[in-house]
Amino acid sequence: MTDTVTAPALDATKPAMTPARPFFSSGPCAKPPGWDASKLATQSLGRSHRSKIGKTRLAYCIDLMRELLGLPDTHRIGIVPGSDTGAFEMAMWTMLGARPVTTLAWESFGEGWVTDAVKQLKIDPTVIRADYGQLPDLTQIDWATDVLFTWNGTTSGVRVPNADFIPADREGLSFADATSGVFAYDIDWAKIDVATFSWQKVLGGEGGHGVLILGPRAVERLESYTPAWPLPKVFRLVSKGKLTEGVFKGETINTPSMLAVEDAIASLEWAKSLGERGLIARSDANAAALDRIVEERDWLGHLAADPASRSKTSVCLTVEGADEAFIKTMAGLLEKEGAAYDVAGYRDAPAGLRIWCGATVDTADIEALGPWLDWAYATAKAA
Repeated sequence: MTDTVTAPALDATKPAMTPARPFFSSGPCAKPPGWDASKLATQSLGRSHRSKIGKTRLAYCIDLMRELLGLPDTHRIGIVPGSDTGAFEMAMWTMLGARPVTTLAWESFGEGWVTDAVKQLKIDPTVIRADYGQLPDLTQIDWATDVLFTWNGTTSGVRVPNADFIPADREGLSFADATSGVFAYDIDWAKIDVATFSWQKVLGGEGGHGVLILGPRAVERLESYTPAWPLPKVFRLVSKGKLTEGVFKGETINTPSMLAVEDAIASLEWAKSLGERGLIARSDANAAALDRIVEERDWLGHLAADPASRSKTSVCLTVEGADEAFIKTMAGLLEKEGAAYDVAGYRDAPAGLRIWCGATVDTADIEALGPWLDWAYATAKAA
C-alpha cells in the first residue's frame, strides 16, 4: 500500500509563525547562526594589511580554509579581489591560451565565462551547453583541452554530481567555479587544478573578495606559459617566471578589507566547530526539508529535474503559471511580512523562486517557509 500525500489547501490567511531568520538570499547569504558584529575581532582594523597583525590575520584565514577543506599541501590558497568573478577571471586571463579550451554552460555564470573566452580573450572554445534545469553531457568533454565549468550553477540550481567525470590522467587543466559548492559538497581535490569561490556563499561572509585555489598543475602552467594578452596588475601571479608565493601566504595583491577578513574568520571558526561534514549535513537537511515542501504542493516544482544533479544550496523552484511579474509579487509579499527575503529567481533564469539552503540557514526556518509560500501564492493569485 502506498501512502498518499494530501497537498495543503491554498489559504490566504497569514501563518502564525515566521522563520526566525528569513534570510534565503543566494548571495550574499545568511550569516552563521549566532552571528553578531560586536563579536568580530577588530585589532587589525585601521592597520596596514602588510603590518605584522594584518599578515597574521590573513594567513590565519587561509589556514582555516585549508584545514576545514582538508586541502592537500600541494594546493595553494590565495585571497584575491573581485569576489568569485575576479578569482575566476584571474585564472582565465593568466592560464588560458596554452592549449584548446572547452567551456560548459548551463546557466548565466557559465555563459559569462564563454563570453570572456570568446569576446575578451578572443579564443575559440568548444562550448557544451544545456538549458536551465539541465546538465550537459559530460562525456562529450575532451580532456586534452582546458575545461571550464561551474560546480554548482547558482542561477539554475544544477550541479555536477561529483568529480568522477574528470579523469586523473587529463592533459588539460580543470577550472571549477565552485562558489556555491565549496563547503557544501565533497570535492576530490586531486581532480581540481583551479577552483574559485567567495566567502559570501556557504560561509555567509561578506562580498568583494574571492578565493583562488591552485593545484600543482596550475602552478606549472603559470610558471611555464606567458599569455599573449596584457595582464592587469591585480591579475599578476608570476614574477620573473616564478609564482608570487606571498599571495598565497596572506600578502594580497591589492588592499583587502580587513573587516571582511575578520568576518570571514568568524564564519570559518563557526564552521570549524561543525567540521566540513557538519556543514554538508546542514545543507543536506535544509535541501531535504525544502524537497518535502515541494513534494506536498502540486503548484511547486524543481527547475532541476534530476535529483542527482540538483543543487543542495541554491535551490531553484518553478511556480505553476507564474511569470516574472507574478514572482515579483510573491517575493514582495514575503519580504513585506518578514517571512522570506530575496527569494525571486535570478534575472536571467526562467521565472521562479530561488531558496538558499546552505549551511548557515537553519532547517526549522526552511520548514516554517512552506505555509508562507502557500499564503504568498494564494494572495498573488487572488490579486
